[in-house]
Amino acid sequence: MHSSVSMVIFIMLKNILNIVDALRVEKNSKLDESTRAKKGQYMTPAAVARLIAGKFRDLNGTLNIIDAGAGVGSLTTALVERALNSFSPNSINANAWELEDTLLDGLSDSFRLCEQAANLSGVEWSSNVNNIDFISHAVSLIKQKNNGQQLNFNKAILNPPYLKIAASSNERKLLRSVGVETGNLYSCFVALSLLLLDTGGELVAITPRSFCNGPYFSDFRRLLLDGNNLNKLHVFESRTSAFKDDSVLQENVIFHIIKGEAQGPVEIISSRCADDQNPDIRIADFDEVVSPNNSARFIHIVTNDEQVNIAKKIGGLPCSLEDLGIEVSTGKVVDFRTRENLRDIPGKDTVPLIHPMHFDNGLIKYPILHKKKSNAIVLNDLTKKMMVPNGTYILIKRLTSKEEKRRIVAGLYTESIADVEMVGFENKTNYLHAKGKPLDFDIAKGLWVYLNSNLVDQYFRQFNGHTQVNAADLYTIRYPNREQLINMGKQAYEFNQDSFDKFAKAL
Repeated sequence: MHSSVSMVIFIMLKNILNIVDALRVEKNSKLDESTRAKKGQYMTPAAVARLIAGKFRDLNGTLNIIDAGAGVGSLTTALVERALNSFSPNSINANAWELEDTLLDGLSDSFRLCEQAANLSGVEWSSNVNNIDFISHAVSLIKQKNNGQQLNFNKAILNPPYLKIAASSNERKLLRSVGVETGNLYSCFVALSLLLLDTGGELVAITPRSFCNGPYFSDFRRLLLDGNNLNKLHVFESRTSAFKDDSVLQENVIFHIIKGEAQGPVEIISSRCADDQNPDIRIADFDEVVSPNNSARFIHIVTNDEQVNIAKKIGGLPCSLEDLGIEVSTGKVVDFRTRENLRDIPGKDTVPLIHPMHFDNGLIKYPILHKKKSNAIVLNDLTKKMMVPNGTYILIKRLTSKEEKRRIVAGLYTESIADVEMVGFENKTNYLHAKGKPLDFDIAKGLWVYLNSNLVDQYFRQFNGHTQVNAADLYTIRYPNREQLINMGKQAYEFNQDSFDKFAKAL
């Protein structure tokens, strides 16, 4: 009799998440794809859920779980499955938040399975399914906690929605009332969950990598890193590895944080997919992940020894852009705001308007006839303030397509492109300049070589997990000194990737 009961328990525990995953697939098929994209809904496949649950360090004793944006409960189920199989919990209280009405019956079914599994294991079970807005509820709970009420949350497991929050929205006002300043649902769900946790509580989440860099997430990074232990980072080699069934274009990262614990070394894992049986694992010093010299607290995910050497090489270069007297600005011409001044073909009253479409193998090809994009802008009192003096500049695409091989695409703009006094750069470009003036030609060529090298591209990917290049990212990179840049520039006669990589390697 005892052995048959044990077998029932064994079978139940081994199949619980697989049953819930079938629910996920069924519910996913009933949700309109465009609606899911608008709401940022990407439910977690079983293999990914197990991977996320596998990051928790301690699932013994009493577990009081936060699962915000729970879907059909895949993540909580994975956590329960692991706790019952590999630890000795005595009670589990699952707290889920889900606004999508069509998922609620699936979520309730999942929790009933969890309850059965817990009961078979002799573990006390309770649960709360909250069909209400997580942000407003969490803010209310945080205020209660700040006033001394015990909440006792000690585990948070999250695959939050990915959507921007308007700066003037009620959600942003609520977030600010508890000291959270962030503009995306995923970062706000993580921030609120972290604030809800007790000291020593663990949070594991899968989110886009976009929070690792850039000014928009600086406050969020400080909230994550200040006074907490960033214990694990797990990345995938492919953008689509984690969510194969969904149109997810951003790179994802799984991270594990222990609230209130002193920072130690960081375990960095890289895998080809969620089922990868032989992921690459390395232990990194925290200073290698978050440089003490970077006040913006960018998070570098360095997955192997080659990447370590690249980080050391770039970090050891002598100059910042400020040291070189160089600044980065975003092109001032927003074409839809000045349509009446745009021209398809250059004329005597116009100056060039350079778009990303003009980039051609490291150079600027001008003009290029295009159905939707203009080549020129009328120079008048209104547009003059958007222009810069004609001369030598380094232009960098602000956005690259996922098909492009490189994240940083730098083009060399030269004075000879047009016989004009002023030139306009479109808003989807960044440009390097000498405090508002054109760059020295040889310095510019050296920067052109350096920024187009694979050395810089590989370094950039360590902290940038999306296709946007911000001015702040370019300020973060270290650069060769003026003499080194001039030397590289004088040796570069044309765009040649092999030569550029050779020059950068020799620095």
